[in-house]
Amino acid sequence: MASVRTHLWFGNDKAIEAANFYAEHIPDSAVTRVFTARTDPDSAVAEVVEFTVGGHEVIGLNAGPEFHLDEAFSFYLRVEGQEEVDHYWEILTADGGEPGACGWCKDKYGVPWQVIPRELEDLSGDYSTEANQRVCQAMLKMGKIDVADLQAAYDGA
Repeated sequence: MASVRTHLWFGNDKAIEAANFYAEHIPDSAVTRVFTARTDPDSAVAEVVEFTVGGHEVIGLNAGPEFHLDEAFSFYLRVEGQEEVDHYWEILTADGGEPGACGWCKDKYGVPWQVIPRELEDLSGDYSTEANQRVCQAMLKMGKIDVADLQAAYDGA
């Protein structure tokens, strides 16, 4: 039976460390297997880690310094309320992580994340009403998402 998993190349040789970090801080996450891959006895060893993030299966590879993760791929972390936004934003941007715009950030391993509260999804709807569009415009001005400001935009305040 076919299956699909995300495969991330970590250019900073931190795949295993990153997988352990996610297992510690993101619910329903775990490291399931760590191994080395060698194509022949004289080749370099590549460390590989299989893990889950929020129940999603991922393979991480220490791929070498020429590889860098970017926003073409991100984990979308759907949370509930401002308290969870603040909690995960703080964890993901700590120790060298980077805040970004519109709920995006990068963790200290270079992996992009979107920390999105359910409220943003609810208030945005399908962007077909003026209230939905105000929410979108408010979100576009934010770094970390502010649920109260989204609600105010929806209400027309």
